[in-house]
Formats: sequence, C-alpha cells, structure tokens
Amino acid sequence: MTETSMQIDSSSQNPRITWEGCSVLLDINDGDRLVFARLSAGATLKIGDKKCSLQPLIGCPFGSMFQVEAGQKGPHLCRIAADAGDQTAQLQEKEEIQQNELKDNRALVDDNTAQTLSFEDINAMKREGAAGRQIVDALIANSSTYMTKTAFSQEKYKLKKQKKYAPKVLLRRPFARSISEAYFKKYPARVGFLRMDVLSLLLSMANVSANSDVLVVDMVGGILTGAVAERLGGTGHVCNTYFGVTPYPMEIVRIFNFNNEICRRIVRFPFSDLSLPEVNDSGHSEIDKNAMSIDEAALSTTHAASSEQIIQLAELPDLRSNPVNNEESAPSTGENSASSVVNACKSQQPGKKATKEAITSWKENGFSSLIVAAPDLDPWTVIQELLPHLSYSAPFAIYHQYLQPLASCMHNLQTARMAIGLQISEPWLREYQVLPSRTHPCMQMSGFGGYILNGIRICNNEVSIKPSSV
Repeated sequence: MTETSMQIDSSSQNPRITWEGCSVLLDINDGDRLVFARLSAGATLKIGDKKCSLQPLIGCPFGSMFQVEAGQKGPHLCRIAADAGDQTAQLQEKEEIQQNELKDNRALVDDNTAQTLSFEDINAMKREGAAGRQIVDALIANSSTYMTKTAFSQEKYKLKKQKKYAPKVLLRRPFARSISEAYFKKYPARVGFLRMDVLSLLLSMANVSANSDVLVVDMVGGILTGAVAERLGGTGHVCNTYFGVTPYPMEIVRIFNFNNEICRRIVRFPFSDLSLPEVNDSGHSEIDKNAMSIDEAALSTTHAASSEQIIQLAELPDLRSNPVNNEESAPSTGENSASSVVNACKSQQPGKKATKEAITSWKENGFSSLIVAAPDLDPWTVIQELLPHLSYSAPFAIYHQYLQPLASCMHNLQTARMAIGLQISEPWLREYQVLPSRTHPCMQMSGFGGYILNGIRICNNEVSIKPSSV
C-alpha cells in the first residue's frame, strides 16, 4: 500500500464508525473499568476471568453497547440494542417507588441464607450455555428477601449481579473530554492532575479557534496538544516547543485518531530554534547553552522519568493498577492482522519537526496564543522566554497545580508591564447523580483542579523593569 493510498483511506474514513487500527475507549460496567485499546482482528480484552476478542467491535458506530455472552467457541462480545423493555421498567420503577414508600430494610439480616441457588448450580447453568441475564433472573427468583426490599435496594441488587454475570461494554470515541476523564480518574499524575473542565478553560482563555497558530508547552503527556489540535480541526498549527534537547512525551495524541491533515498541523521544535538568530551549525551549540535559562540537567532527569511512564501509553494500556488485565495491549498473533494495523497507523505521525520557513514566519509575525502546562517548570521562567514570541494583544493561559508559582509569575508580569488583564482562576466542578428521586451531588469527586493564570500580551516600549523576587 502506497503512502498516497493510505492518506486517501484515512481521510475518507467515517469518524463515527470504528475501523481496524483505530483507538477506542472501552467503558466496562458503567465506568467501573476504563480501557484504551487498538482494534484489530487479534486484539483481546479480559473481562473478569473471560477473554474476549475485539473483532466484533470493528465497523460498529461509537456509542454501541456490547454484552459478554457464552458461545460454542467461548465467551464473546455481542452487540445489544437499546431495549424498549428497559424504558418500560423505568416507568414501572417510578410507580413502585410511590407504592413502596412504607417499605424499609430494617428486618433484613445478612446471614448468607437468603439465596437458595448454590455456587454449583450457577456453574452448571454456565456449562449449559445460559446467558448472563438468565443467571441474574435465576438469582432474583431464588432470593427469599428480594421482594421485601425497597425499590432502590432491588435496583442495586440487580446492578451488582449484572456486573458480575452479564458485564456490558460501551464503545466510546476517544476525544478530549473522554480521554481527560479516563486519565484523571485512574492516573491523574500522568496528565499533571489536569481535569477536563480545566482543559476546556485553557482552550477558551487562550482563544483557540480556527486558523490559529498556538504555541504549546505540553508536559502532561500530550493531552493538551491533542485537545488544541482537535479544536483547530485541521486548520492553523499546533506548535509544541520544549526546552533542552529531549522533546516532551506526547503519546496521548495517538489516541485521538487524527487524520493525516490534522497530524500535519501538529509540529514540534526546540525553543532554541525559535529564540536564536540565523547562525551556522558550528556556533549553534554554544549559543544554545547561553540562551536557555532552564537547567537542562534537571530537565533531562525529569524527562527520562516521565518518558518511561508516558511511553507506555503508546501500547494503550488498561487504566487500572492491576497489570494482569492488559491483554488488549498485546500485538495480534496473525501476520496479516498485524500488518494491517501497522498500515493503518503508519500515516499518523503527529509531532514532526517544523520547517525553517515556518519557524521564520512565526518569528516575524508571532503566535496567536500561548498555552503552558508544565508542572515541573517555573511559570515565570517559561513565560519570560515565550511571551516575546507572541503577537501583540495575543492571549495566554498557564496551568499549574499550585497557587504560589502563578502568583509570583503574575507579580513579575505586572512589574515588568508585559501583560494586562491578568487574573488567576481556580476552576470548580461538581458532579451530580441524576436518578429518579435520588438526584444529589456525588459523594466522591475531585475537590481541587489546580489554578490558571491568563492575560493578554501588550507592547511596552519602555525599558523593562527588572522583576523583583517574591
């Protein structure tokens, strides 16, 4: 397959339907387990003690629901449609709630004698090929206390048994919100504790829009770069810059399933190429050492540690602490299926080095906005190097997990008269459970989302005042 044909196939792909080689987010049992996987004929997913092939997911629209069912060739994923009976059951539940208001669970005693169906009977039903729903119905029928429970307790009992004997898998499309939710829920340190609402505020405060040239310092695994590229939609450029000689990892960008046009808009280059004048290669290294004000020795150690963690994202691991269930990240056994996945992903290579012509153009005209998410760097050290490369009246936004570094940076910007409209925001998010007669804030949710410093760069012809240390 030639490169031209691969680009045509990638651009003509329907983004609403899965294809072989694409990345997906599998939501198992309504958020109990989140798994990133790359679809192929040989990819597998381990759900509990059952190992299922992911081939039935290829060609299905995002948002499809699958259920684990037993067959002659073992357990497999079977697509299920929205059952009209579920809606009828919800209506009946509302009526039962009103009728059973006087019921309570005070007389229930958990002594493991209410269930008459034994473990051997359940295994016998599995060997006979009984579906998960049939096992759940049998457990309900053989429970002596089920009918005496309240409607809320009955629903919890059904949900608990369904997750165990009839697990469901929701096929979700990986985009900025779903990826941010998944990583913040399981591995928040890999994305710098960047919550989804904070990510959206960064894009809004930096005025990321079509045909913008956005300068990005991304030390949160690449999720910021991917979110900016997704917002641009194949227009403008995402300019990922880094200090030192080692680029920051951005493997999360591969999960977005960007086409070739969007991938070409994602470029990266060292800050030394942007800050230095045009010189020959012989004197380039000496000026680099004097131009960079950030300690490269400390950065290289930090980058090496972060690279070792983030590179694992290229294999699309299970977002759980248990490494036994990472079966879907293994490569396919067949040569044909493996080669097809390689061909499908070969054209997607975001993060190529920017050309000299593009860098020269950005030096002359400046960038339209700046976004910084570098928890390991001092914000003031970064912003005083990058802010002069913005065009006048261009907005910028800086994320940090702690308040004091941003407060010092804000004070220095005010003293040097480099920006106006400076403000520090603390994002706040509350998640609600919305159920009949049970709508309330969730008991376990994030109460802290870091801080954002945003402002607008201005032209200051006066002599810059040396910022005082805070």
